Amino acid sequence: MGEVIKNRYEFVVLFDVENGNPNGDPDAGNMPRIDPESGLGLVTDVCLKRKIRNYVETVKEDEKGYQIYIKEDIPLNRSDRKACESLGIEENDDKKVTEALKKLKKSDPDADVKLRDYMCDNFYDIRTFGAVMTTFVKASLNCGQVRGPVQIGFARSIDPIISQEVTITRVAITTEKDAENKSTEMGRKNIVPYGLYRVEGYVSANLARKVTGFSEEDLELLWEAIINMFENDHSAARGKMAVRELIVFKHSKELGDCPAYKLFDAVEVKKKEEIDYPRKYQDYIVQVHDEDIPDSVEVKRMI
Repeated sequence: MGEVIKNRYEFVVLFDVENGNPNGDPDAGNMPRIDPESGLGLVTDVCLKRKIRNYVETVKEDEKGYQIYIKEDIPLNRSDRKACESLGIEENDDKKVTEALKKLKKSDPDADVKLRDYMCDNFYDIRTFGAVMTTFVKASLNCGQVRGPVQIGFARSIDPIISQEVTITRVAITTEKDAENKSTEMGRKNIVPYGLYRVEGYVSANLARKVTGFSEEDLELLWEAIINMFENDHSAARGKMAVRELIVFKHSKELGDCPAYKLFDAVEVKKKEEIDYPRKYQDYIVQVHDEDIPDSVEVKRMI
């Protein structure tokens, strides 16, 4: 899959939403997620990783080495069985697969490593984010928990957001009976008029080398996917969403040159003083304080 990365990275992503719902909360009627104490908007790491997976799947179209493990309508054990087949296990029944794996472990102590390596080699999202593959034999032969080198936190808005509920109507009627009594139906959608969100992430060269084999080519694809993660995922519900900044910090060595928080603190995002209610990206100022960053750390603004 190419040369494994040798440098640690951190990165900051800024993205915004206009008249849309970036990440609805199913426990709150699908309203935009909000920190109840600060009023800041939230977008989960799971949501963002889904966008990255979708982009890679769209671009690579199941090309060898770039399949996606966590995807819609594909049972996980179906993908797991591909790894079993690579070691000669052709069974389809789950119980028989489990028995065959136990026997294989006795004859081949490295079987679990081979299974893990197969999954990392063939599935981009496992190689990147890791996975918990619990369909393998628990506590015995477990290709199971793989720590990925790329980790992403929750996104948080720079300023408090207002969740606005908008009433909508449609002229299509659901049933014949309803059509006799009314000519329109009503509904609601929740939007954020505008919000600028910030998310921070990490790339561990140490885990890439020891576990998944995350390569330089994989890293370039990750940056490409982050920059374009909303471009092929537009919908009326999410409104206008775009990645505005991708700031990458490249350390000079595998374990890094300084704590991550120092690099994150060097990126300052603030609202312009004359703006009371931000409604566009240009209402903010983004500064990278180079004087707070060690000389051995390379800074690259990729947008």
